[in-house]
Amino acid sequence: MNSIAGALDLKIEVFAGPVWVSLAYVAVYYGLMLNLMTVKLRLHREYRERGEVFDRYFGQDRELLAADRSQLNMLEHMPIFLLLMWMHAFFVSSFEATVLGAIYTASRAAYPLLLRGRMGNDIPKRLLLITFTGYIILTIFAVRLLMILV
Repeated sequence: MNSIAGALDLKIEVFAGPVWVSLAYVAVYYGLMLNLMTVKLRLHREYRERGEVFDRYFGQDRELLAADRSQLNMLEHMPIFLLLMWMHAFFVSSFEATVLGAIYTASRAAYPLLLRGRMGNDIPKRLLLITFTGYIILTIFAVRLLMILV
């Protein structure tokens, strides 16, 4: 096998946790995309049956807003999360990266559950639990990396 890990003589066992967390994160992301598509298609059909025009981009359907926000929230944080988690795994601790990454991924998976399928003008306070959990974990990743640099 001609891989960077092979060239550096890195063992997959050391990074198996972060690999599983990354795969779980991607699975949750695509699950949220599938949910968004399902909601959109169902609403399109319901609007058509009522003789109304479904406006995916400028409509204010609360269920579509919730599905959209859940998927986009996951996407917005994906690059920084994966980058920090993998740097943490490589330079600080693969075990810590796995545990924190799993908590982060589980909290993102809970986002639509706490949103309860509907979103209005205000963000429900119960979402702050997920928001702060995510920011705390990203901060831990960054601070631990900075600690080894300084």
